[in-house]
Amino acid sequence: MAGIKDVAERAGVSVSTVSNVLNNKKNVGEKTRELVLKICEEMSYHPNAAGKALKSGKSNTILFNFSDFDRSFYLKIINGISDYLKDNDFDLIICTDKSCEKYMNTNLTSGSIILDKKMQDDTLIRIAKENYPIVVLDRIMNNPYIKSVVVNNYEPMFELIQGVIDRGYRHFGFVGGPEETADNKERFKAFKDALDVNHIEFQQKGYFAGNYREKSGYTAAKILMLSRELPDCLVCANDNMAIGAMKAFRENGIRVPEDIAVTGFDNCDLAEAMGLTTVSIPNYERGYIAARYLIENIRGERNVETFKISAKIIWRNTVETKENNLIVK
Repeated sequence: MAGIKDVAERAGVSVSTVSNVLNNKKNVGEKTRELVLKICEEMSYHPNAAGKALKSGKSNTILFNFSDFDRSFYLKIINGISDYLKDNDFDLIICTDKSCEKYMNTNLTSGSIILDKKMQDDTLIRIAKENYPIVVLDRIMNNPYIKSVVVNNYEPMFELIQGVIDRGYRHFGFVGGPEETADNKERFKAFKDALDVNHIEFQQKGYFAGNYREKSGYTAAKILMLSRELPDCLVCANDNMAIGAMKAFRENGIRVPEDIAVTGFDNCDLAEAMGLTTVSIPNYERGYIAARYLIENIRGERNVETFKISAKIIWRNTVETKENNLIVK
């Protein structure tokens, strides 16, 4: 089993630096923090919270569980969680695999924040108790001990597609994320509804199932190019897939947006550099709000009503105005 020394050696840093990262201290650079967290995930290393719990008789430690490691996406959420917890004298354990269940509803942690599509609803319902509240970030649940803090996916995606249509686009492709996730379902429904309202037909062959990773967007674009029937616009359910698609188009001499427009969702760090039109999710605030509600519930201020976070459209240069196809209003 890997220990903190193993993590430090592999990362090329001191044990104290690893400790500072795991305790969310501010005196560590972002690149070093990303590297250490990634190595902890790869080596399945999780800090032992038992010592603090045994000394105090209770745990002031919160668990954050997520399923994938997208550095820029999750780091903003982690920073938001961490900042609120520090202000309230709580520590944070970060976990990305099934072993996280051993930290839940024990004296090791006081509550959990979950962003893990692999964690089933019935598992969360079994674990959540009056003295062990949970906040979920990826679904809406009706349970007295589980608070949902979710992104409002539908309205901004609908408005994005309407805006693209208003700029003259008529033929669309869609690269979706994992089909079972609430985010993907909401984003695709908004996409379809916007097309329906404008009497634009969408054929199922224009849907490509991805997994929110860059490679799946790249693959979808390659398949699309083989069909030799490029849509006007390729709508991607997140930025990673949009960036992958743009790279594939660029490699094959297809210009964005002159030959095909591309949109994303999330507004990751690379989206701005790529000039990607997208929907911006305030992930730092998302983490901060989740931590706030969890601590309030731990302290007995019971509040399990769903909280929806607003998102906004960021228009950049991967969508242009097609003058010949503009809708006259």
